[in-house]
Parts: sequence; C-alpha cells; structure tokens
Amino acid sequence: MSSPTTATRPSLISQAVSRFDWRSNVIYIAFVVVFILFAIFLSNDGFLSANNMLNIVRQTATISIMAVAMTFVIATAEIDLSVGSIAGLASVVTAMATTQWGLVPGIVAGLLSGAIIGAINGGLVALLKVPSFLVTLGMLGLAAGLAQWITASAPQPISDTLYVQIFGGGDFGPVPGLLVWTVVAVAVGWIAMNRTSFGRRVLATGGNPTAAAYTGIRTARIKFTVLLLSGIAAAIAGMLYAGRLESGRFQWGQGDELTVIAAVILGGTSLFGGRGAIIGTLVGSLFMGLINNGLILAGLDVAQQSVVRGAIIIAAVALSRKK
Repeated sequence: MSSPTTATRPSLISQAVSRFDWRSNVIYIAFVVVFILFAIFLSNDGFLSANNMLNIVRQTATISIMAVAMTFVIATAEIDLSVGSIAGLASVVTAMATTQWGLVPGIVAGLLSGAIIGAINGGLVALLKVPSFLVTLGMLGLAAGLAQWITASAPQPISDTLYVQIFGGGDFGPVPGLLVWTVVAVAVGWIAMNRTSFGRRVLATGGNPTAAAYTGIRTARIKFTVLLLSGIAAAIAGMLYAGRLESGRFQWGQGDELTVIAAVILGGTSLFGGRGAIIGTLVGSLFMGLINNGLILAGLDVAQQSVVRGAIIIAAVALSRKK
C-alpha cells in the first residue's frame, strides 16, 4: 500500500503542470528548444564557439536596448514604429557632428535627435490624442527621409577612436562594450519597471487608463514620457551602430522596429498594455538574434530568413493576450 506522500505526489505534479502558464513562459521554452536544435545540427559550423556566442550578443545589443524602452511603450498600450528610422538618423547626425565639432557635441547631437523625435511622438499621442500607430508610422518615413536627405545617401565616416571605443567598437577590459551597454540598459529598465512608482504607473496606465486617471495618475504624461524615452533609446542604438561600424548611414536600423516589437511581445509584454517583462524582452531579443545567427550558419538566403522572421512576428502577435 502506497504512503500518503507517494499517493499525493502525482497529483501535486499534475496541479503544478495545470497551473503552469505556458503563454507567459513560451519564450524561455522556445529559446531552449531552438538553442538545442541549433547546437545539434550546426555544431560543425561553429555555432557553439565562444566567438559565435559573443557575436549573437553583439548583433542583438542594439535591438535589446530599443526593446527595453519599447517594453514601457507597449505596456502603456501604445506602440512606436519609428525606432529603426530614429536609429539611422541618430547615427548620421552623430557622425556628422563628431566630424564637424568633436566628440562631446557629436554625442549630444545624436541624443538630441532622438529626444526631439520622441518628444514630437509623445506630444501628438499624449496631448492631441492621435493614435501612436499613425504618429510613429508617419515618423518612420519622416526620420528615414531626413537621414537620407541630409547625407545625400552617402555614408558618414567616424574617425574618432574614443567614440568608437565607447560606442560599441571596443571592449571594456575583457568584456565586449556592446555587452556592457546591454546589461546596463536591461538593469535600468528592470529596476524602473519593477522597483519604482514610475513602473507601476506605466502598468496602471496600460491596464486601465480610466481607473489610473481616477487614482491621480497623469496618464498623458506617462505616455509622453515613455515615447520620449523610446526615442532616446533608439538614438543610443543608432550611435552604437555608428560606433561599431565606424560610420553613420541612413540604412542603419531599417526594419529593426519589427524585430524590436516581436522581441517585446515574445518576452511576455502584453500588446494590449498592463503587463511588462524586461527580462523576457531581453530573452526575446536574444531569441531573435539566435534565429538569425542559426539561419545564416544554415545557409539560408536573405529571402528565406525574412520568411522565418515574419512567421515569428505573426506568432508573437497571436500569442499575446489581454490579461
């Protein structure tokens, strides 16, 4: 005769399985499964090498930084489609200003370019109540066109070695600079989301803006702030593009907005607002980088890679839900 402990063990396991919210943890499951598959089938192509693992981190650093800020935007039930174009614009503005006036003015100019566009997006959404989808879709084209216009479609080289060292082209001791930027962005984002009143107001604004307003939360200010921060984060990503590749180009960041949004949604942030997961966003970003890296090593061409990424984005939207 089995003991009570033995008899109840299966029921405890079944209860744990039934309570397991696979939707909230799908990104972690998918990451582990895909990593194992790539490790098995691409082992001879150097997938598991330390250099390749660092390459994945380097290639996803800009996405991760933009995705951290996008987590706050989507958690308020808004969206920012302009981040890729802002990154491209900031890269060329920084490159041109650094060449003309030096390191510090170049950095300030790059940050200001993102802050100005983020403030315009935030003002139109928060004050004039224009849907963020329409505002940032328009800004996507405006920023990209402006970057191409002021450079006459020509790349803008960066010769300042200190800038390159700081912004993605160098290492901080034995640690790749882009890894440091990613860790800092994720740490700041996690603390802001989970340990500050600002994070609670963001989630309240996205979850139920009417109730949030009745409790004294200035929801318009929250929406303005998250879109402003999104613009600044995108500018930093563009400056990292410029530092790592030693030039500013209007093409840097093109299409990144889709990857960023997919990373955020796959990471557990609700597309309908009210829920945000910074660590999940990081894993979602790394997952997208993992997919890209594996597809390249597998020999798939650009068109095939686009098909797979598109399927992932569709899955991300399908798996999002209002809680």
